[in-house]
Amino acid sequence: MPSRAFAVTFDYRCPFARTAHEHVIEGLRGGADWDVRFLPFSLGQVHVAEGDPDVWDEPAKDTGLFALQAGVVVRDQYPDQFFATHIALFGARHDEGRHLREPEVIHDVLKTNGVDADAVFEEIAAGGVLDTIRKEHEAAANDHRVWGVPTFIAADQSVFVRLMDRPHGDQDFAKATVDRVLDLTEWPNLNEFKHTSIPR
Repeated sequence: MPSRAFAVTFDYRCPFARTAHEHVIEGLRGGADWDVRFLPFSLGQVHVAEGDPDVWDEPAKDTGLFALQAGVVVRDQYPDQFFATHIALFGARHDEGRHLREPEVIHDVLKTNGVDADAVFEEIAAGGVLDTIRKEHEAAANDHRVWGVPTFIAADQSVFVRLMDRPHGDQDFAKATVDRVLDLTEWPNLNEFKHTSIPR
């Protein structure tokens, strides 16, 4: 039985989410004893102005929701390909500068990582995955007061985290980084801890 269970939110548009998820996945690949739930969280929905329609009602207008749906379909139906596809979707945006709202970009990432892209697109068109994302987003917001990505949720605590360095394949570094984040997340005496400047 895994020693630590936690969830971590993502939206492929966020570079800090990319860094955090690379650490989590490298740690898991390196044998970390974690039970991780990868939670979609729409930054578009967070920024909807009062009185405007939710992104769930007009998904085509949001720049990140199509990729988020593709990621969740792979998470739930192609778990063996999820890690590679998840990282590749982040990479398409942040390494290659591609637009995640373009279906051909998502199709290419899926196909490259051994996923049946046409089947994923059919699942998105059916509408069920959008409802899954809405429910998981709203549960995170309502139950844990989540407002951004990446947020780690562990032991009934939730913490928004910005990690500065990517793991670059260093699994020991990734495991140590995530375990440190979880230690602080689970420590009830810590409410806020933020550097006043970035030493770069």
